[in-house]
Amino acid sequence: MPDTHEVLNQVPPLVDYDVADDAALLDGLRREGGGWAEDEVHELGRLAGSAQGQEWGRQANENPPKLHTHDRYGHRIDEVEFHPAWHELMQVAVGHGLHAAPWRDDRPGAHVARAAKLLVWNQAEAGHICPISMTYSAVPALRYNPELAAVYEPLLASREYDFGLRVPSTKRGLIAGMSMTEKQGGSDVRANTTTATPNGDGSYVLTGHKWFTSAPMSDVFLTLAQAPGGLSCFLLPRVLPDGTRNRIFLQRLKDKLGNKSNASSEIEYDGAVGWLVGEEGRGVPTIIEMVNNTRLDCVLGSTSLMRQAVVQATHHAAHRRAFGANLVDQPAMANVLADLVVESEAATTVALRLAGATADPEQAAFRRLALAVTKYWVCKRGAAHTAEALECLGGNGYVEDSGMPRLYREAPLLSIWEGSGNVAALDALRAMAKQPESVDAFFGEVELAAGANARLDDAAARLRKELSDPEELQFRARRLVEMMALVLQGSLLVRHAPAAVSDAFCASRLGGDWGIAFGTLPSTVDTKAIVERARQNPKS
Repeated sequence: MPDTHEVLNQVPPLVDYDVADDAALLDGLRREGGGWAEDEVHELGRLAGSAQGQEWGRQANENPPKLHTHDRYGHRIDEVEFHPAWHELMQVAVGHGLHAAPWRDDRPGAHVARAAKLLVWNQAEAGHICPISMTYSAVPALRYNPELAAVYEPLLASREYDFGLRVPSTKRGLIAGMSMTEKQGGSDVRANTTTATPNGDGSYVLTGHKWFTSAPMSDVFLTLAQAPGGLSCFLLPRVLPDGTRNRIFLQRLKDKLGNKSNASSEIEYDGAVGWLVGEEGRGVPTIIEMVNNTRLDCVLGSTSLMRQAVVQATHHAAHRRAFGANLVDQPAMANVLADLVVESEAATTVALRLAGATADPEQAAFRRLALAVTKYWVCKRGAAHTAEALECLGGNGYVEDSGMPRLYREAPLLSIWEGSGNVAALDALRAMAKQPESVDAFFGEVELAAGANARLDDAAARLRKELSDPEELQFRARRLVEMMALVLQGSLLVRHAPAAVSDAFCASRLGGDWGIAFGTLPSTVDTKAIVERARQNPKS
């Protein structure tokens, strides 16, 4: 009698591998000046790919945070309880400097090293990267108030994770959050109604309701409020210098599509005390320093999810048989996988290029425009890419145990966070209008690959023509920014990627030899070389 419980043709677990074994990532790390961190990137990669790292991610995601507004006696406590796995993930992230540590590191490539580590560790669990990103992004904005920066910056950059509500200056390390949007405004932060009244001693009293506050158990927050001089930026600690709790009340946690391990909250300022960062009336220009860096992390987050999706899809296809051969050797599947790999590698290459331009005044104009363009496109592509990768696993990919549904639910967030598609596209137009030098810098980067690929040269010429047409720019915003993103990615791949990858990208994305769905690359593409470059090989 046959054994009906014999398991056949199922894929072995992808565990105990080095997430950092990623050729595009390692090449970019070295090229952009962060090669000195390669050993640490691999250390983090091995942990992310280990059974322990994967289990922390699963536990944190399946045990979301819980809000406790009051204690048993009726006193307000406004605390969020996290699963222990969350704290393990945070300890690793802070210990490896994924937060604000690069701002205190004078070595060239410090921000690139941090970006590479984030690309690797985010694949273990994406939700906890939100407070890590906020902390990274807070420092440049905080420097608009040198006195505050002198107190808080060293603690924000500390590699010690010190969770708990205490006076910030007494802790070994701090985490920062951000609180800008309100229910009536959303992306239109100038519609904020929260008020800030001067106390006369340099502090302000804030009153208002914030619709989304990232990481509500952070130690300090940057927030926007209407001061007498206009919309302004403020720093609010959770615990005041005298040890009393600031009047920041948590109303509820958001029940989100994904990003389950991270607490996103709705809060009320009921006479909360804060200190001005920058000048009154200059809140948006001040906070934009923070937003621009979190936008880079949106790109890194989407890129990381794409890479993990590719790893899972190629691993499955290499071990699953159908119609007499492994899926990876079936031409139709090889086309899909190669297309997914090309998209992932293009995202990785441009993300690390942008990280390399961080904190470099000479590259500020290029980064300003290229970041807005890339935020729009890479984050927009993430959801479609993850959906296609999930489908490579068939019904197995639709089951929670595979981990693919978690990637799928996470992917749309990065396109929404820090300005959804239209906001990012219009920001690129704004950058070109206000800083024309950014256009020159952008094309200066593209022209480094001039003459190396005819399709790229033709696309760059078409893009220049499109940008010279002033008619209906806002209506055409997405089309223009998409073209810019593809031309930038193509130029980087032509210069730095293997010919199999760059030729496939230029033929499909720039030359028009491509369908609408993934898996429609032209027959001339070397799919085997592309897919083999992306596959992971567990050590066990």
